[in-house]
Amino acid sequence: MSPKYAIGVDFGTESGRALLVDVADGREVATAVALKQTIPAVLAESGVDPADVIGVGIDFTACTMLPTTQDGTPLCQLPEFRNEPHAWVKLWKHHAAQPEADRINAVARQRGERWLDLYGGKISSEWFFSKALQILDEAPHIYHAAGRMLEAADWVIWQLTGRETRNSCTAGYKAIWQKGEGFPSRDYFAALHPDMADIVDSKMSRDILPLGAKAGGLTEQAAAWTGLRPGTAVAVANVDAHATVPAAQATDPGVMTIIMGTSNCHMVLGTERVEVEGMCGVVEDGIVPGLYGYEAGQSGVGDIFAWFVDNAVPPVYHEEAKRRGLPLHALLEEEAAKQKPGEHGLLALDWWNGNRSTLVDVELSGLLIGATLATTAPDIYRALLESTAFGTREIIEALTRSGVPVNRIVAAGGLPERNRLLMQIYADVTNREYRIIRSALGGALGAAMHGAVAAGAAAGGYADIFAAAQAMGGLKDEVYQPIPENVAVYDQLYADYSTLYSYFGRGENDVMKRLRALRRAALTE
Repeated sequence: MSPKYAIGVDFGTESGRALLVDVADGREVATAVALKQTIPAVLAESGVDPADVIGVGIDFTACTMLPTTQDGTPLCQLPEFRNEPHAWVKLWKHHAAQPEADRINAVARQRGERWLDLYGGKISSEWFFSKALQILDEAPHIYHAAGRMLEAADWVIWQLTGRETRNSCTAGYKAIWQKGEGFPSRDYFAALHPDMADIVDSKMSRDILPLGAKAGGLTEQAAAWTGLRPGTAVAVANVDAHATVPAAQATDPGVMTIIMGTSNCHMVLGTERVEVEGMCGVVEDGIVPGLYGYEAGQSGVGDIFAWFVDNAVPPVYHEEAKRRGLPLHALLEEEAAKQKPGEHGLLALDWWNGNRSTLVDVELSGLLIGATLATTAPDIYRALLESTAFGTREIIEALTRSGVPVNRIVAAGGLPERNRLLMQIYADVTNREYRIIRSALGGALGAAMHGAVAAGAAAGGYADIFAAAQAMGGLKDEVYQPIPENVAVYDQLYADYSTLYSYFGRGENDVMKRLRALRRAALTE
C-alpha cells in the first residue's frame, strides 16, 4: 500500500504556508508559501500522487473576521464597497474596537451575564462581537449589507468545500460560544444595539462543528485550484495556536503550549471548568475533545524586541554586528547572555502593545525602571526579554491560583528556534522545564493532523486527534531546565514586577492612560 499524506495550510497575517506530511509519522515532505500556489507547489516538489493525499486542514490567525454576502462573496470585492474600510478583513490585532469592547463588557456586567467570567471578566477588542459592533456603529450600511459575518478561517473552508461551516475553536474563544450553552441571548445583543439582536441567526450560525470533524470534500473547482482530487476530506477550520497543541504532543492536562513569536499565546488543558482572571477563554473541547482548553496571551513579545532593535540601539552595535556578519538581535543576545540575573539593575513591564492577559487592557503601555547613565543597549534588551517571561509567569500563577495546574511547558513558534537566552530566562523565571516542538511549522502540522482525522482511520488517517498526535507530533531532545541560583534572583524581581503590575494595571495609578489621552488630544488638534 502506498504511503498516505495530509496537507496543512497555516494562514498568518500576510501569507499562507502549506505543509505536506506523511500521515504515518508526521515526516515533513514539502512546504511552500498562499493557497492556489502552495498546494500545487508541495505536490510538485514532493512528487506525491494527489490520490494519496487523504485530508486537508487549515489554521488561521484569529479573530480575523470579514463581512460577506449571503453566498460568501467578501463585501470588499464588490465595486460599491471596495473603498469602504469596514468592508475589508479585520485582522486579529485590530484594536480599534475598544469602545465597543468596553460596551460589551459593561452591558454584560450590568445584566449579570454569567459567561463573562469564562473570558476572564473582559471580552477583548480583538474578538468577534467587538469588531462586528464597531462595523454597526461606524458603518451601519456595511453591517446591514453583510449577509454573513464570519472568521476568515471558516470562509476558506467554505471556498474549499462549497459549504459554510463554523468551528468550535473560533466560536468558543472569539465569539462567546460555549458547548451546551450556545451564544449569549438575543436580549443581550439587543441591549448592546437594537440592530444587533438577531446577529447570530441572521449573519452567523448556531451549527458549530467540533475540531477534527469533516467539513466536506473538495469541490471540483477547489480541486482544480489545488491539484488534489475532488472529494478529498477537508477538516473544519482551526486557530493557528490551538492547532499547534497536538503537534507539540501537549494533549494531556497540565501541559502548557506557548506559541512564541510577535506575541505569545498560552494554552493549557484542564479536566474542570473554572474561572481564571484575564483568560481569553475556557472552552470545553476548544482545543482537544473531552478536556477544557484554557487560552491566555501576551499582546507583544517579539514585537517588543523588534521595536527596541529598530528604534533604540546605538550605532556602535550596528557597526559591530555588520563587521561580524551577525543579525543585530544575535549580537544583543550574545552580550546580554554574559550577564547574571539582576546585574543590569533594570525591571520592565511588557505592555508595549497593551496587556492581553491577565488585565485585558490595550490602553496600558510599557515601562522601564532602574535606568542610569551607565545603562547599555544589551542591558535593556535583556530586561525586555525578562519582562515577557514575567508576563508569562503572571499567567501561569493566575491559572494555578484557580486550580488549573501547569506542570511542564512546550514552546513553539519562531522565537524558541532563534533565541536560546530567551528560553533559559523563561525556564528560570517560571521555574519550569521547557521542551521545544520538533516542527518549525507547528500550526501547519497540527492542521494536517486534523485533516488526517477528518479523513478517518479507514482512509489511512486517524480516529481522533490523540492518536494523530502520538504518531505525527514530536519534541526535540533539547530541554531547558531552571537554574536554581537564577530562580532565586528572578523570584525577587518578580515580586517587584507584581507590585508594578498591580500599581499601574489595576487602577491605582492610571498615568499610562492619561498619557495616551494627552497624545490622542495632541494628534487630533
